[in-house]
Amino acid sequence: MTAVLATGVRREFGERAVLSGLDLTVDDGEFVALLGRSGTGKSTLLRILGGLDPSYQGDVLVPERRAVVFQEPRLLPWQRVLPNVSLGLRSPGLRALSLGALAEVGLRDHARAWPVTLSGGEAQRVALARALVREPQLMLLDEPFGALDALTRSRMHVLLRELWARHRPAVLLVTHDVDEAIGLADRVLVLDRGVIGFTAAVTLDRPRDPGSPAFTALRRQLLTELGLPPLED
Repeated sequence: MTAVLATGVRREFGERAVLSGLDLTVDDGEFVALLGRSGTGKSTLLRILGGLDPSYQGDVLVPERRAVVFQEPRLLPWQRVLPNVSLGLRSPGLRALSLGALAEVGLRDHARAWPVTLSGGEAQRVALARALVREPQLMLLDEPFGALDALTRSRMHVLLRELWARHRPAVLLVTHDVDEAIGLADRVLVLDRGVIGFTAAVTLDRPRDPGSPAFTALRRQLLTELGLPPLED
């Protein structure tokens, strides 16, 4: 089954076409990472798929249940953690579901905390819990770990892998980090000139070793596709 089917997607800003006839499919339960240089339209595509930007041309089919996680946690500072998780939802047993989502990200004891008291990593965990409580069929992640330090980012990678393995939503992760893309995804795409210019399947066993020859070879290939110099061995 297909979670995302986008055909001929075009998005213009003034006279500039950021997306110019893009085609994309993401299967149910598949983890896809999207790379591209700044300004190539990665976040624009994510916003379209998330229903946040209706001003596009083309056809887009996505699940009704989807959630977006941004680089900034976007927590309401005047609400405690628990109501931030359940923001905008109305359903029976919502408190229990929200506490369960917080437990999954290791923050059940922070339910009554104020956002200002959280670290960057904790705030982003709350954002993930807010996505989880919606039981999404599709998770759209827009550089969710870009503002975190290296150690916290590594821990968030482990958490995201565990959550994805447990719930199996389709995931589209926008990132600038080639190693992050290879480490997490089943498939890595490169967005170039408004279309998907390159696709690479990642067949390495998880967890993945960035020092392995296969990882290194894929890293070099992706850096080349991005027009960047390869990293020193």
